[in-house]
Amino acid sequence: MSGPVSVEAEKTHYTYADYLEWETDKRYELMDGEAYMMASPSVIHQRISMSLTVQFGSFLLGKPCEVFAAPLDVRLFPREDHSDDTVLQPDLFVVCDKTKLSKGSCDGAPDLVIEIVSPSNTVKEILKKFNYYLDAGVREYWIVDPDNKTVQVHILKDGHYVSGIYKTGAIPVSILPGLEIAITSFWEENPA
Repeated sequence: MSGPVSVEAEKTHYTYADYLEWETDKRYELMDGEAYMMASPSVIHQRISMSLTVQFGSFLLGKPCEVFAAPLDVRLFPREDHSDDTVLQPDLFVVCDKTKLSKGSCDGAPDLVIEIVSPSNTVKEILKKFNYYLDAGVREYWIVDPDNKTVQVHILKDGHYVSGIYKTGAIPVSILPGLEIAITSFWEENPA
């Protein structure tokens, strides 16, 4: 993410209704009404995304939950009149309640969100998203850091995230019992 941008010079606060009106080939996220243009993903980012998508997708075949990859809007706090002002596009997310899926977005908290850190991501942005996901009730949230070859896993328990960091081995997916993601499966494909 490259920082806030002005889509309409006269506005400083945008809603999902505004967002739907933008005719652009660029991707944006809204955070508290501020528009952020998203940077194009790197090759390593896409390799990790594809590896995770395949692993989750294979496990979920024939099961009620479904995995999605960006770009797809996630409206964590949707309002019927589209006045909500936070719209994110996580790299991957899993939805088990299909009533949250509309034609163009996920309307409500996904069960699991995975963000792959890019050089353009700021600590402030990562913390902001962490808090959004916590407030919305995302049950499991991963932050994949290709530079440090780590995965932070945050599991929602009693209104707070319980966190751990993985560097090797397999990551058990708490919302999908029986699924473990081999962390080396995407590090080995991505030489530094």
